[in-house]
Amino acid sequence: MQYVEPSREVLAETLLAAGPHSPTLCHGWQAKELAAHLYLREHRPAVALAMVIKPLAAVSDKSVRKLAAQAETVEGFKKLVGDFLAGHPFYSPMKRSKALDASANLIEYFVHTEDVRRARSRWAPRALDEDYSNALWDELIKRAAILYRGVDLGIVLVRSDGLRHVAKRAPVSVAIKGDPGELLMHAHGRTRHALVTFEGQPDAVALLDSAEIGL
Repeated sequence: MQYVEPSREVLAETLLAAGPHSPTLCHGWQAKELAAHLYLREHRPAVALAMVIKPLAAVSDKSVRKLAAQAETVEGFKKLVGDFLAGHPFYSPMKRSKALDASANLIEYFVHTEDVRRARSRWAPRALDEDYSNALWDELIKRAAILYRGVDLGIVLVRSDGLRHVAKRAPVSVAIKGDPGELLMHAHGRTRHALVTFEGQPDAVALLDSAEIGL
C-alpha cells in the first residue's frame, strides 16, 4: 500500500513539530506517550498483544510510560520518534507484506496524526489526496461493524460524495456524513473532533452521541 510509509513520515513530522509534552486526543497521553505506544506496538510483540487485550491494559500502559520517561527531553523524544520512523524490525511480518502493513497501520497512522493535530484549540482538516481518502475509506468499511458494535442503532456511513456503507443494521438507524478522514475519526471515538453531520431521529442521534464508539 503506497500510503503507509508516507503516513508514517507525516506522523513522525507531526510529533516532532509538537514536542514531547504536547497534548493529544489519547486520554492521559502527551506526545511522548503516543510515540512510545507507536514504537512498542511494532517492536515489542508481547506489549503489542497486551495493548489489544483489556485485562492486560495495565501491563501495556506501564511499558508505554516507562519508555516515554526516556523521551522527556527534546533529544530523547527525537530519538524515540526516529526509532519509530525507521520502520518495522526485520522479524516483523509487516516487513514482508504490504497488505498486512496497510491493514494494521494505514488507519493507525492517520488517526494518531490527527490525535496530535486536533488536540489544540485551532486546527483545520488536511486536504487529502483522493486516492488516499479512498484507501482510508476501504479500510474503514472493513472494520466499521466492530467500531460501532457498542451502539444500539443501525449505522450508515455516507461519504461527502454520496457513497454509502451500511456498517450495522437495526430497526432505527442514523446516517453519519462526512469525508472519509472525518468518518474515521468519529468511528475511532474522536467524536468531538470529527467534522461530521448526522441524519436520523433526534432521540437516535442523542443515543449515538452518548454511545461508546471505537476499540
